[in-house]
Amino acid sequence: MDLTRDQLIEHLNDDLAREYQAVIAYVVYSQVIKGAAYMNIAQELEVHAKEELQHALTIARQIDYLGGMPTSAPKPVKTSEVAEVMLRFDLENENETVRQYRERVRQCEALSEFAMAEHIREILVQEQGHQIDLATALGQDVPDVAASPAKETSGDGMRKGTR
Repeated sequence: MDLTRDQLIEHLNDDLAREYQAVIAYVVYSQVIKGAAYMNIAQELEVHAKEELQHALTIARQIDYLGGMPTSAPKPVKTSEVAEVMLRFDLENENETVRQYRERVRQCEALSEFAMAEHIREILVQEQGHQIDLATALGQDVPDVAASPAKETSGDGMRKGTR
């Protein structure tokens, strides 16, 4: 079944809710992460928050262009008292965001929305940068999100679901 413009609007609104989630998470995490080992990443998370806000504005603009109404509701934000756990939440969210934006590029191109696909590609470049920053802070390789989520490796190098 071919994707309609209305379905693309729905998917973009889901992406927008994920961007709101990221803004909130990065604002909170950047302020509550403690410890010398996390000082650099805490500063980087502040930068990520600003970038995610720009992504949200870009996605909202695309939704409006398609004739839709941008959502105002974020996806839920997970928090923890443990810095490493928060960074893992962030990495999981970025992995999902990268997966979704790769799909969104294909969907935009299928609807001949080539300029929109380019805007999403620009966001994708930054989201992949966020993945790298978070994986590096956690001392792990960047997960291969082209594989199914069950195939991603955990921080200890083992495949999830293989323990």
